[in-house]
Amino acid sequence: MPADPVVQAPDGRGPEDPDVRLREATHPSGWVNPDPAGRYDLVVIGGGTAGLVSAMGARGLGARVALVERGLLGGDCLNTGCVPSKALLRSARAAADARRAPALGVPVAGVEADFAAVMRRMRERRADISPHDSAERLRAAGVDVYFGDARFTGRSEVEVGGTTLTFRRAVIATGGRPAVPPIPGLAAVPYLTSETLFGLTEQPRRLAIVGAGPIGCEIAQAFARLGSDVTLIDQAAQVLPREDVDAAALIARRLSADGVTLRLGGAIAQVSSAAGEVRLQFDGSGAECQRCERLLVAAGRTPNVESLDLGAAGVAFDKEGIVVDDRLRTSNRRIFAAGDVCSSFRFTHAADALARIVIQNALFFGRKRASALVIPWCTYTDPEVAHVGGYDGETITIPLSEVDRAVVDEEPDGFVRVHHERGRLLGCTAVASRAGEMIGVATHALTHGASLSELGSTIYPYPTLNNAFRAAGDAYGRTRLTPAVRRALRRYFRLF
Repeated sequence: MPADPVVQAPDGRGPEDPDVRLREATHPSGWVNPDPAGRYDLVVIGGGTAGLVSAMGARGLGARVALVERGLLGGDCLNTGCVPSKALLRSARAAADARRAPALGVPVAGVEADFAAVMRRMRERRADISPHDSAERLRAAGVDVYFGDARFTGRSEVEVGGTTLTFRRAVIATGGRPAVPPIPGLAAVPYLTSETLFGLTEQPRRLAIVGAGPIGCEIAQAFARLGSDVTLIDQAAQVLPREDVDAAALIARRLSADGVTLRLGGAIAQVSSAAGEVRLQFDGSGAECQRCERLLVAAGRTPNVESLDLGAAGVAFDKEGIVVDDRLRTSNRRIFAAGDVCSSFRFTHAADALARIVIQNALFFGRKRASALVIPWCTYTDPEVAHVGGYDGETITIPLSEVDRAVVDEEPDGFVRVHHERGRLLGCTAVASRAGEMIGVATHALTHGASLSELGSTIYPYPTLNNAFRAAGDAYGRTRLTPAVRRALRRYFRLF
């Protein structure tokens, strides 16, 4: 497995350099692993979101806790995922907003992005956030932090750096890493993944991205808005294959409008490099070839399980990760798992929620079920695409062109679509500039069994995009005015 490049010490940089600040917070130089404090109530393997929440939550309740991390604390979210990508997207959106400003009566000319400055700002914001996930914060809370590779040596013990930690319970939270598809020739050419992308300091003139899922779409739009010539490639017939078809089509149109070239519905036959460029061959004959300066592989994730020696602990796993039951317990009843290493919901907020279940079930003999969670997700393109629940049942769609706030903000492209069964909410898709915030309304409604009628009777500040939910509730109410009900009302008002 390739090492996280950020772990390497940035030679010659001072303590205020953002990469130095990040490393010193999340994997301090000179850190000395503590001596084991007897048998731990909980040993946490992995210092990403699931691991940090498990460790801090258990320690806050009084448990003796050890956490083991081989790279940087904070995991993908802080180092190579949510935080750096959203910082990058913010800069890209600023460039796009400036180019669209004339539509708002604010002429702006000559908009150009300073790519080096954009990436420097991203690293600074990442370093600013890193103390939240730092080794010092964990130590101050009473968690014993061990840096090194963890390996099970028995059903209730794990070894790290030559030291054996024994435990009453353990949680595996080792996360995942970018999956690399078996494309002929790919291993022989230089390519980027999410683990190396944010180390760029020079902007690629031509960037090809393999994978039109959330990561691929977000990065494609960002780099195009910052000035790169971007091609987005996927075997699927649509971008964001897991999403609502209309939502995906809208995002495809917006990506194209931002200058992204879409190549969908075809497989890459061969990858090669020559004369300082990467070449992607599509038809196997060499007649059709995509040339780029840099290639980003964004083709999903694979769980980190190989180096743990899970067999020694009696923990079952497969290609999808650690096998767990609905209480997140592995085949070893002393060991639980949380986060990307065991879940199909590979999101930071899902890892947080699963870790909270582990704390209850592992330490307090709880019976909390992962299947009971209502987990939303969001792709942070512009507009954003957010979803929660299912896609079954009847649908009601409110176009943003009918929502006043979207109209005055010049953002009428998008919609809120609810799925319901006789007014009982089953799912929701939102496509809007702030869909990630909006989906919380539907998530709360699903979690607590609210109906469309209750969404319609909720008072939302005006004007906000969330008024789309009230409109959806009102639309459902109108469907209940059947011909028989209308006749009864006419008779009532004649007698009124």
